[in-house]
Amino acid sequence: MKKLVAALALTVMVAAAVPGQAFAANTAKHGQITGKTVCYGLASLIIWPGIGQYLNDNETKKNVTHAIIGILPPFRFWSGWDALIARQGGRWDGKI
Repeated sequence: MKKLVAALALTVMVAAAVPGQAFAANTAKHGQITGKTVCYGLASLIIWPGIGQYLNDNETKKNVTHAIIGILPPFRFWSGWDALIARQGGRWDGKI
């Protein structure tokens, strides 16, 4: 019983030391969906992730991040959506 109480106390102390909001700041600005952004989103989805961000004039760090992480299938859809809505900036220093 004493070990259980000690473990619980230790868990509470560790949880209290960790900040509650440890998320990256969101710096995203959404554009408008147009015919061009639909094409850019499809290019990012079908051809290669990051192409849509490049065509939407995003920063190079965002283009490269999307091209690398977008190799994984779930992130390919996210990259296509990001290009479709012409999002500038984002989380993780504007990379995603």
